[in-house]
Amino acid sequence: MPNTSSLALSAQDCLVAVMIAVSVSDENVRTAELVKIQSSVNMLPVFANYDIDRIGWLSQTVFDLFEQEDGLDALFGLVRENLPERLFETAYALACDVAAADGTLQEPELRLLEEIRYELEIDRLHAAGIERGARARHLT
Repeated sequence: MPNTSSLALSAQDCLVAVMIAVSVSDENVRTAELVKIQSSVNMLPVFANYDIDRIGWLSQTVFDLFEQEDGLDALFGLVRENLPERLFETAYALACDVAAADGTLQEPELRLLEEIRYELEIDRLHAAGIERGARARHLT
């Protein structure tokens, strides 16, 4: 397991880690979810100076954390420690986009989104708006 106390994550790393966590939460990483993560990193202003090569390392870190009993708690600890509060809603919006990318929301994804809302203290009304926007963007 990675030593989480020595991990120095940027705010962008935290956003990517949350997206990866949602993708792997149902133990089935779908192509649509990977494409969503990649396009978010390539297109959104918050990732303007981000080194896309860090995604592989972050993916492995999230996988390693998820194999641990307290891995999800460790991930949230890293995110809360390294992500500015002003980006908490951004993290939740990106998580919702990844969850909605394949057109279905599995129970593990829904549970993780609920946990993200709780851990990042996303107001329920704001969360509903973010969720509705993700749903609207991914309708077919």
